[in-house]
Amino acid sequence: MVHCPIADFGIGLYITDYLDNQQMRVLIAEDESIIRLGLKSMLQELGYEVILAKDGHEALSKARIHHPDLAILDIKMPFTDGLQVAATLARKQPMPILLLTAFSEQDLIEQASDLPIHGYLIKPIQLPDLAAAIAVGRKRFQESQGLEARANALEETMETRKFVYKAKEKLMSSGMSEQKAFSTIQERARSTRKTMHEVARAILHE
Repeated sequence: MVHCPIADFGIGLYITDYLDNQQMRVLIAEDESIIRLGLKSMLQELGYEVILAKDGHEALSKARIHHPDLAILDIKMPFTDGLQVAATLARKQPMPILLLTAFSEQDLIEQASDLPIHGYLIKPIQLPDLAAAIAVGRKRFQESQGLEARANALEETMETRKFVYKAKEKLMSSGMSEQKAFSTIQERARSTRKTMHEVARAILHE
């Protein structure tokens, strides 16, 4: 593992997995060119590949083309604002999302509470704050993806149980015992290399 110290900023901050950063693409959507270019410089210093967009519409277009790993979005932009971009990315291209805000944009921050936002950056932005926000945002995104995967697995398990129960009832109606009906579903799944969910649905459609 390579560590990249940010010694010039007077703090003991280290960015781990620096080589991984070099493989990551970060999308910046900011309508103010000075802030946009400043962020680009800091991200490149941290080892990231940077994709620039000057408004929300361009951000969505470049996200489709370049497939970034993380997005930093100004909350207030022309055409399509940061909240709209965040909602679209969360639906179509899930990734860690950080919002750029000003202290005067509290009402917009409150609107963002219902969106999958993984961190906030308050202008003006300093490199240590940016590095920390990215690290936290990536961790929160990974955690949220894990929770979603577990929820999907639980839902699939419950759905399987429902269909297996109905298939078992159908087999029992033809004279099988409950144990025999269940073992029949299991044996079919093994012999056909299908899931019990698939076998149960097939039995219900016979």
